[in-house]
Amino acid sequence: MQTAPQLLRTYLAGIQTPAAAASLFASDGVLELPWIHVRAQGPEAIEALIAGLLKKVPAFGFKNIRFWIETPEKAFAEYDVEAAVADSSKIYRQTYAGLLIAENGKIRLLREALDTAAAAKAFQPD
Repeated sequence: MQTAPQLLRTYLAGIQTPAAAASLFASDGVLELPWIHVRAQGPEAIEALIAGLLKKVPAFGFKNIRFWIETPEKAFAEYDVEAAVADSSKIYRQTYAGLLIAENGKIRLLREALDTAAAAKAFQPD
């Protein structure tokens, strides 16, 4: 059974495979980005959310993972993204802060914060 830090590492490493990333969540697990009003509950909805993101940012991937909290049930880390946005051709540069809560070897909640101004700038066409 994976711990919260292991689940977060696996999720971040597997983001290019939406079904695999979504399978890490509990049947009622939640992925949310409250500052941009995004919330998906359950593996099917989470898979669709990730797949939609990859259509907009095909090379989306996480790097430079920095853990601040690592317990069996909770993990908190910052991680970066730098990838081109398909529609705008701009580079999406972002640092996410993610809190993961695990239960029974699955992700119960992954709540991520990000710089909304940087996101808006990257996704807006000139």
